Amino acid sequence: MNLGKFSFNSKSNDLKKFENLELNDKRIVFYSENQNSIFIFKSLIDELLNQNISICYVTSSNDDPMLSMKNEKIKTFYIGEGITRTKFFLNLKTDILIMTMPELGISFIKRSKIHPVHYIYMFHAIASTHLVYKKNAFDNYDSIFCIGNFQVDEIRNREKLYNLNTKNLIKTGYTHLDNLMEKYSSKKQLPINNPIQVLIAPSWSNDGLFETLIGETILILLNANFKVILRPHPMTQKKSKKKINNLRQKFISNKNFIIEENIPNFDSFVKSDIMITDWSGAAIEYAFTLERPVLFIDVPKKIHNPDYEKIPQIPIEISIRDKIGEIISPSNMQILPSKIRDLCQNNHMKNKIQETRDELIFNIGNSSKLEAEYILKIRNKLQK
Repeated sequence: MNLGKFSFNSKSNDLKKFENLELNDKRIVFYSENQNSIFIFKSLIDELLNQNISICYVTSSNDDPMLSMKNEKIKTFYIGEGITRTKFFLNLKTDILIMTMPELGISFIKRSKIHPVHYIYMFHAIASTHLVYKKNAFDNYDSIFCIGNFQVDEIRNREKLYNLNTKNLIKTGYTHLDNLMEKYSSKKQLPINNPIQVLIAPSWSNDGLFETLIGETILILLNANFKVILRPHPMTQKKSKKKINNLRQKFISNKNFIIEENIPNFDSFVKSDIMITDWSGAAIEYAFTLERPVLFIDVPKKIHNPDYEKIPQIPIEISIRDKIGEIISPSNMQILPSKIRDLCQNNHMKNKIQETRDELIFNIGNSSKLEAEYILKIRNKLQK
């Protein structure tokens, strides 16, 4: 039976091709868990290529855009998920592996049993380390590229609390934010929308905004004559297709309502006056990139670490909300339209967001250079 281009055999063959490479041809490896990982890796990969450094790029996504990349400095491999991926990690032979997947050595992603690989973690969102991640999510990495001091402090406190090995915490910043700010620097000026355009971008959880109040929220906004774009989380698109289709059918006759399911497309962010969310990390990226406000619907926190309060730092997901916008109780949704109008007319919010961003984030505009410098430093050290 023909299973198409990416059958089990092709995944297995790609794994064999990777394993058969000489160590010198695969000293720096990127692992991508899905097609969105490239947005985190892109500027770092570009920086390495600009310095004439070759890399290997291994992905579990058969539609990863890197698979069609034509560059002699990049070797790409598709390994899918399941047993082929498990074998890849267990038998990995490289100097450095860079990835955005947490829980190394905790779940099915294990450290290599045959080679002393140096594992580097890159964050895929501006988030604290001890609320939305499992408590041991980062314990088994050798180095972590930290976005801001808040992550450094959180990790160091966890190491002390649980008597863990000290990791290399590199104060790099966040390449994805750098890329967004560079790309949209000329579009920070608020659009002149009439009516106001509202972007709803919920996180994914059992009792989040999408799961509990999304229909009511959309209806309130449309009745207030706002334009509304719903941007479901990638996991919501995967797990809640029926509900998304029901919303589409319910509001299809209203020309002011759109569902945006193309996650790589950032245009809906740029064209919107304000974002509504719950605990989504996209809120911080939106505010910091475009310097526009966010309204947070105060549904229950997305907690993956029930012991998060043992770390003294307040998670940034909690502490930042009143610095980049305002918070509304689910029992007070009728004030949404007036709050939106107030925030969109608040000329001081832009300065407040700028100050918060510059205080929190390391090396804005320069993160990929620092990441590349560190990777080459580790590579050179391991080759001696």
